[in-house]
Amino acid sequence: MKINSIKNIGGAILGLLLFLGISVMSSTTAQAQYQDPYWRQREILRQREIQRQREILRQRQAQQQQGGWYDQYGNYHPNGSYNNGTYNSGQYNQGRRGRNWDGYGNQGGSYELRQTALNAGYNEGMKDGRSDRRSGRFDPSRHGAYQNATKDYNSRYGDRYTYQQYFRQAYQNGYSDGYRYGN
Repeated sequence: MKINSIKNIGGAILGLLLFLGISVMSSTTAQAQYQDPYWRQREILRQREIQRQREILRQRQAQQQQGGWYDQYGNYHPNGSYNNGTYNSGQYNQGRRGRNWDGYGNQGGSYELRQTALNAGYNEGMKDGRSDRRSGRFDPSRHGAYQNATKDYNSRYGDRYTYQQYFRQAYQNGYSDGYRYGN
């Protein structure tokens, strides 16, 4: 009989300890969830960001149904605004030749290489475009300046191939403008 009562008391103590252990562990888990007072605000911000991303995706899908494309910076361009690697139609040719609107992309190289190539290419293209307008012949690739694409190039600027890429793109813009608006 003594053994049965010891077993009962031992089982009761063991059960009580088990109950206390579970209740202590569950309260520390609950406290860990609420330890950060800003978790709710972060959750709201996260939900807003998800909504914003969904809205952007929805807008992009709607625009793509109308036709167009996104450049490497995430800017949307409707169809017809890109021609042979240069912006020369629509809203992109209305005096927006600045660094952010020049449409030449980023092929690398230093700022000086890029600007020198763009300036030299555009000016040569403008000159040849005006000349061809007078003769009535539109063919930018037949000119030596376009083929060589090294006017004003200096090896201290950097890679010649990169310079030529910028030069040719600017040349096409300048040629189009010179042919279209030349005297």
